[in-house]
Amino acid sequence: MTVSSQVKGCYASLKSADATLETLAAKTSSQEAEEAFRQARNTVRTVKQDLEQQVIFLTKEEPQYKS
Repeated sequence: MTVSSQVKGCYASLKSADATLETLAAKTSSQEAEEAFRQARNTVRTVKQDLEQQVIFLTKEEPQYKS
């Protein structure tokens, strides 16, 4: 597995985690749990955005990592 495919796989996993945290926050009846899910989602989104930039870099700057 290439570095690019590993980074892209990690990015896909973070997208899934983001969606799951959003769903959990919407479904919980506990205000405390909802806030915890939202905080975790904000952290995941920040990492996801950084990783998205890395995917773009790998695709543009490192042709050997194109998948």
